Amino acid sequence: MLTVTVHNLADNVILRCHGRLVRGEESAILCAAVQHHGKDIVLDLSGVSAMDAAGIGALVSLQAAGVYLKLLNPTEPVRAVLRLTGLESVFEINKAQSIEGLTARVESLSTEHRVQCP
Repeated sequence: MLTVTVHNLADNVILRCHGRLVRGEESAILCAAVQHHGKDIVLDLSGVSAMDAAGIGALVSLQAAGVYLKLLNPTEPVRAVLRLTGLESVFEINKAQSIEGLTARVESLSTEHRVQCP
């Protein structure tokens, strides 16, 4: 199961993902991103243990729709899929100096909610 927690920071939105970004679960990211259209979206993938073609499709669909995604701290399994598909060069991929520092900043400056989509 994939859970997406949304953190709003001014003109940016951080979507913190935990679980598997696979078929049937990818709609949570699509829904969260669409709800925040027009803002820069940082996708924190540090809690994602696996990603399949549907997960890749969700990321590519958002990019094609004009949603600029920055990927943060993808796990090695996610990074391997991005590498195999050649998408490492398509997405901006960042590694936070300190995820704890980012988390503290997000929690102190943001509003947070979990995505509820039909």
